[in-house]
Amino acid sequence: MALALVFPGQGAQTIGMGRDLADSYPAAKAVFDEVDAALDEALSTLIWEGDADALTLTANAQPALMATSLAAFAALKAEGFDISRAAMVAGHSLGEYSALAAAGALTITDAARLLRLRGQAMQEAVPVGEGAMAALLGLDFETAQKVAGDAAQGQVCQAANDNDPSQVVVSGHKAAVERALELAKEAGAKRAILLPVSAPFHCALMQPAADRMADALADVELNAPAVPVVANVTAAPVSDPAEIKRLLVEQVTGSVRWRESVQAMGAAGVDEIWEVGAGKALSGMVKRIDRGIATRAVGTAADVRAAMDKGE
Repeated sequence: MALALVFPGQGAQTIGMGRDLADSYPAAKAVFDEVDAALDEALSTLIWEGDADALTLTANAQPALMATSLAAFAALKAEGFDISRAAMVAGHSLGEYSALAAAGALTITDAARLLRLRGQAMQEAVPVGEGAMAALLGLDFETAQKVAGDAAQGQVCQAANDNDPSQVVVSGHKAAVERALELAKEAGAKRAILLPVSAPFHCALMQPAADRMADALADVELNAPAVPVVANVTAAPVSDPAEIKRLLVEQVTGSVRWRESVQAMGAAGVDEIWEVGAGKALSGMVKRIDRGIATRAVGTAADVRAAMDKGE
């Protein structure tokens, strides 16, 4: 029996997330304190008591979700969990930074600062209103890719997230993405909906953000992770620090190959996945990708205790 840990991405954020972890585990509270210190602001106050619209801003949501994931991981460790119990780790988009920090490749401070910069850079790469993202439901990846290609018409429209067999997200210029909505319906999509996001992530329009991340990552010390990290852009495990940095830069403009990542974990013998942090979105995707993999959400103090009671 092999276990993998996965860490959620943007969209999972909610006001109040992680608060009971911080109240129940000093180690979890220390994570939020470290993130606050790294950013020189009380991000934890925004997470627990703030305005939902402010938390949803990309520059806030990214470090906030990482903080919540690593607080949950710290609580697991406080209950006796060791990273060596996991065969591998992975994260969805920004969750890859959470995975790297959990595996000891990045410090919490560096992860917080990188994600704040990443959020700002992604937001600033495209003027508001020029880009869009849309979820195409009920199309396989190859069909969604063709829809995106046909919709581009000289603009950018790419398959940004291959989430599971029935959900692909496309990203690019707003007009092109709107064309993709119509083409998707013609191609048999059950639903095709614009997403409430502030920028067109994971497409070529994010190149300015990728350039900024390349500069930032060059100045960060990154260690070999204690367990392999399944990279978003290759859907394959990676452990070499230089390769990890290169793939994190590619990830800004590249597709999040989540479906293939879960398939790779299953092929490697993983039969249980814990989703560490806010929400249960990844658990739902895993079930749609491979019903043979058991899932568990670990986002609250009760979840942590339940996870550690299992089989101990």
